[in-house]
Amino acid sequence: MPGRGSHSERARSLEDSGTPARREDMPATPEMAGVSRTRRKPGPVPGSDAARRGGQRVREKYGSEHYRRIGAAGGKAIREQRGSDFYAAIGHKGGEATKRNQGLEHYVRIGRIGGSQRSRRIKRDGAAPSDG
Repeated sequence: MPGRGSHSERARSLEDSGTPARREDMPATPEMAGVSRTRRKPGPVPGSDAARRGGQRVREKYGSEHYRRIGAAGGKAIREQRGSDFYAAIGHKGGEATKRNQGLEHYVRIGRIGGSQRSRRIKRDGAAPSDG
């Protein structure tokens, strides 16, 4: 075909770009090329009705306490893997996001609610609870 250049010219340009010129030069699998494929676990798509029904079925079979146990195990594993500073960092990020989205007035409002709850408790019980 006119204008396309010879096969050897195309092969040279592919070599220069890092692309294999021939199929035989290509790795057999993506993993061999240093590219890993992520495979989705078998089961329903997260967030779908089938996933919701599956979660309900597990709760019926093992009870809601099951979720607390596996959540605690996961939290313990993350704490051992990443340390307590990880939780401080994500708490800080969450607080910054809340401040950005809700504004400082949000903290003033929830502070007043907490203060009024404490005041009611003190009046009801007759004495201030100890702080420790």
